[in-house]
Amino acid sequence: MTSIRQFKLTDLLRINNVNLDIFTENYGLSFYLHYLARWPECFFVAINPAQRLMGYIMGKIEGKHENYHGHVTALSVAPEFRRIGVSSQLMALLENVSEQKKTYFVDLFVRVSNKRAVDMYHKLNYVVYRRIIGYYSGERDEDAFDMRKALSRDVEKKSLIPIPHPVRPEDLVDD
Repeated sequence: MTSIRQFKLTDLLRINNVNLDIFTENYGLSFYLHYLARWPECFFVAINPAQRLMGYIMGKIEGKHENYHGHVTALSVAPEFRRIGVSSQLMALLENVSEQKKTYFVDLFVRVSNKRAVDMYHKLNYVVYRRIIGYYSGERDEDAFDMRKALSRDVEKKSLIPIPHPVRPEDLVDD
């Protein structure tokens, strides 16, 4: 049985088993601390009965007007706990917080090559809103999909109308 609770400062000492994955972005301690201080209601951890950390979600609420939305900054599940619904549970919590905050949608960026994650998000009713060229940098730059799920405030589902042409990271500044 999985229990989910808000992320605590001491959990930072326990996330290594979750972050050992080529698709997981690793951030500096100050980045995690900033999110924990600024958006604690959007930061959750999943724990197994033996109190082992299974995964976490780190998000935020941002934007203005019809761009007011929840954003998934990081979602990661340790390899041994994948494919049992942990990601879905964590996503549901962030979506619920976003609904409570009366946002229009939830969005996230995912590597185009991360087919398993893209498929999972599709099953959770996320759609590809746009492609971002070279969003992920590294040994080989990689494009990202900006995926979105409309929430109840977006009655007309305007947030899901896809942008037909790719954009570059510098084009995201006004979002």
